[in-house]
Amino acid sequence: MLGRNSRIGIGIALAAGCAAIAFGQFISNTPSHALPKTPPVAYLYPEQVHLPAGKASEVALHFRIVEGMHINSHTPHDDFLIPTTFSIPTGAGVRLDSAKYPAGNDISLPSAPNMKLNVYSGEFVVQTHMVATPGNHLIKGTLHFQACNMSQCLPPQTITAAIDVVAK
Repeated sequence: MLGRNSRIGIGIALAAGCAAIAFGQFISNTPSHALPKTPPVAYLYPEQVHLPAGKASEVALHFRIVEGMHINSHTPHDDFLIPTTFSIPTGAGVRLDSAKYPAGNDISLPSAPNMKLNVYSGEFVVQTHMVATPGNHLIKGTLHFQACNMSQCLPPQTITAAIDVVAK
C-alpha cells in the first residue's frame, strides 16, 4: 500500500502528464492557416555596425512581429511565461554589455479576460551596448521568444540576428 505522500506525488505526475498531452494536442489540432508558416518574428536591421574597439557602444536592434501575433515582453507578468531575451554567443569577438528592452503593452485574451499579458506586437527595438575586440566580426546574436495569437501559442523559438561588427 502506498503512503499518502506517494499517492500525492503520483497524482501530481499524472496531472502534469495529462496537461502536457492536452497542450500538445491543442497545438497539433490547430488549423495550419491560423498560424504563420514563416517565423513569427524577423530581425530587420542593422546589418553592419562600426564600433570603437574595447568601448561599450550603443546598437539598436530592430525586430518585426507578424501581424496578428504577439510575443511576451522581456518582463512578463507571470513567472511561467517565457520572456523575450537577446544574447550573443561567447567567443564571437563581441560581448553584449547590456540590453534594454522596450516596455510591453498589456493585453487580455478573450479566453481569460481578467488575466493581463505584457507583450510586444508590430515592430520593437532592443537597445544594446556591445563591446568588440579590434577587427571584423560576423556575430549571430539570438532572440528567444514565444509567439502567440489571440487563441494559441507556438512553442518557444530562437531566431538569428546576423550583424557584421567592424571594430577599430
